[in-house]
Amino acid sequence: MATALSEEELDNEDYYSLLNVRREASSEELKAAYRRLCMLYHPDKHRDPELKSQAERLFNLVHQAYEVLSDPQTRAIYDIYGKRGLEMEGWEVVERRRTPAEIREEFERLQREREDRRLQQRTNPKGTISVGIDATDLFDRYEEEYEDVSGSGFPQIEINKMHISQSIEAPLTATDTAILSGSLSTQNGNGGGSINFALRRVTSAKGWGELEFGAGDLQGPLFGLKLFRNLTPRCFVTTNCALQFSSRGIRPGLTTVLARNLDKNTVGYLQWRWGIQSAMNTSIVRDTKTSHFTVALQLGIPHSFALISYQHKFQDDDQTRVKGSLKAGFFGTVVEYGAERKISRHSVLGAAVSVGVPQGVSLKVKLNRASQTYFFPIHLTDQLLPSAVFYATVGPLVVYFALHRLVIKPYLRAQKEKELEKQRESTATDILQKKQEAEAAVRLMQESVRRIIEAEESRMGLIIVNAWYGKFVNDKSKKSEKVKVIDVTVPLQCLVKDSKLILTEASKVQHVPTGFGQEGPLGRGHSLAPRSGRSIAAESLVLLALAVWGVTHTQVLFTPGLIPSFTQQVSISVYGAPTMWQVEQ
Repeated sequence: MATALSEEELDNEDYYSLLNVRREASSEELKAAYRRLCMLYHPDKHRDPELKSQAERLFNLVHQAYEVLSDPQTRAIYDIYGKRGLEMEGWEVVERRRTPAEIREEFERLQREREDRRLQQRTNPKGTISVGIDATDLFDRYEEEYEDVSGSGFPQIEINKMHISQSIEAPLTATDTAILSGSLSTQNGNGGGSINFALRRVTSAKGWGELEFGAGDLQGPLFGLKLFRNLTPRCFVTTNCALQFSSRGIRPGLTTVLARNLDKNTVGYLQWRWGIQSAMNTSIVRDTKTSHFTVALQLGIPHSFALISYQHKFQDDDQTRVKGSLKAGFFGTVVEYGAERKISRHSVLGAAVSVGVPQGVSLKVKLNRASQTYFFPIHLTDQLLPSAVFYATVGPLVVYFALHRLVIKPYLRAQKEKELEKQRESTATDILQKKQEAEAAVRLMQESVRRIIEAEESRMGLIIVNAWYGKFVNDKSKKSEKVKVIDVTVPLQCLVKDSKLILTEASKVQHVPTGFGQEGPLGRGHSLAPRSGRSIAAESLVLLALAVWGVTHTQVLFTPGLIPSFTQQVSISVYGAPTMWQVEQ
């Protein structure tokens, strides 16, 4: 199977597959495999200058693999970090195959990424954009009784409020950090803004303090003080004091939060707020790998309520989450449900439907892009209309799946194809070299294969007539697909020993026995041998788990047959994964 290989994969050969041994192979197994391959690739066994040169190269590769795996220390490093780990530790295992220009380009790329990460960590930018949309005309339309106005016009959808906020951090010293933030808000044509400056100092490993100063066009100056302190390893407290100056005087405010870890996944909070909206709030939050649960109770002026919410986290690649909550208090009751899903590496899209009295029905759409948040609350109706609830629930799902299938998925597929094509171009030379090495290995195996066939004929053992590996095109294949197969008859026959064909474990594309090239992987080790002199074709079913591009359900099927009186010859065809090896008599 033709595919693009990453630079890491090309530079990180599998020494176990090169020696055709298990990853758990003992020193005796390694030594036996090494001796066998040395006899096969020893340069002195070949008189032709070209074959001798190729044999010398393969012999050196086998020798390198054996040197690494025979030493327990280097083998342990190789098992964890691969060949690159050996290079980092100072061993000269192989020559670097990258040119100076490629190394310089790679270094510059890593340097840019490192600087971007450092800038992100130092500035820690955060931003929020909220756009409130009034779409009540979609469901609450009515005709004025005393106005000569036609009711057949289009519904009016308006933006009635907006809010933008942004903040950045600037580390001054190892303990001091300056924070600059600002916000702008507008609602129904009236708006205002504010700017805040804060200085945070880490006083010790247990606490920090922050001084804040702010000013705005609608409100006067603001002075604030925040304190954080770890009381015990499982308990901490935060305090926020504020003085707001206005034309009506000074408005003081105080908020204190006491938190304690109840267990590994559960935290309890007790909050007291004094000032314009005084309240006492207690909540318990439990967060696990698969769920997030919150229960809260607040008593205050003017709002008192009880809240319970649950969020389920699916263990999939898209990090899908489904949530629901119920909030009831003196102001009314609100039921909210929704979901969110990761649509790209740094983007999470979510939507929630809020149904309550007297708020009505609202749809909330939120997009998180890295540290930026875009929030769109859409007010649909002031009443509890089933139609509004239905469209608020079904509409986002239909739009999401349509965009995912028509826009997002094709875009990601195109991006992936561009990356693969770029990798193909950058690794074309390495792939060609691998192919030449595989062809050379096959030529060097011819004499050994001839002797193996003679030995198998004498004992009526296993002879592989034809073996093809790769991707075959059939009637159900796509028109754009092409036949991509390689002849692996000689490499497979060379692996036959004492009428057994043993394929060792391999999990990556380059982890294949020598002679198979780079067209596709071959998988987990099983012994295919007759029992008590019976032929392989007499075995009813033998399963061979293969790691074909990560698929471990490919099978090897032996057709039941009679025990012949002559040498058993087997023809093997290997099809694209996930499918079946079919061994015919």
